[in-house]
Amino acid sequence: MSPVAPPPQWRERADDAVRRGVAFDRRIPPVLLDSVVSRLGARAGTAFGFVWGSLWSTGRVRRRDGLWVFTGMPGWTFGRGGVCVGSCFLTGDREPDERVLTHERVHARQWRRYGLLMPVLYLLAGRDPLRNRFEIEAGLADGNYIPRRGARG
Repeated sequence: MSPVAPPPQWRERADDAVRRGVAFDRRIPPVLLDSVVSRLGARAGTAFGFVWGSLWSTGRVRRRDGLWVFTGMPGWTFGRGGVCVGSCFLTGDREPDERVLTHERVHARQWRRYGLLMPVLYLLAGRDPLRNRFEIEAGLADGNYIPRRGARG
């Protein structure tokens, strides 16, 4: 996925999305966040991602700094340029660069924080990466959502 120039005032909308997400997190019972419960959920997500990746990957599978990277996935098995499920990054034929993997490692940390709430919260955050707090927190430039030069986020 090639980054495109973001629309005017995107930064303000992105900051607002992150603020709303932080406020929403205050409503989640603490036992579900950064806890044994969330880590078990993240492990379940990783197990699912590992099985899904093992079934469909036709490329290299390797471990990179705590992240399982499955390449050669058919396009219908993941969204956008790839998807992080637990500690698994599932992507197509293109080998992800280090900045993309940095972005995906943030998503893996988000899985550890939220556990099985992660896919639900991600869907509620919306498909627009410039308004999705999880994409914003993972770094929009590293995720190839905005151009990298001079970009914050």
